[in-house]
Amino acid sequence: MAQQITRIVKMTFREECVPDFLALFQTHRDRIAATPGCLSLELLQDTSCENIFFTRSLWEDAVYLEAYRQSPLFGVVWPQTKSWFEKAAEAWTLLGRWP
Repeated sequence: MAQQITRIVKMTFREECVPDFLALFQTHRDRIAATPGCLSLELLQDTSCENIFFTRSLWEDAVYLEAYRQSPLFGVVWPQTKSWFEKAAEAWTLLGRWP
């Protein structure tokens, strides 16, 4: 049986690239959130390091997340996003264990 998952991605950007990332995210966020299987999408910013961001997304199951990761949209957004990193992203895929 498929189970909802939460995907959290931590991204640390070069400071001068933060405005570019925010513009890219704003441009594509609605399309990402409308991807089949995506139930929600949120962008969070660290309170002490303004160049650290997290995305938190909720997916119907891992199959939908993987389909997004193979999509043309991801193929546009992720390579550009990665080009602005100060260090490699960290990502977690999590199952809820408490109602």
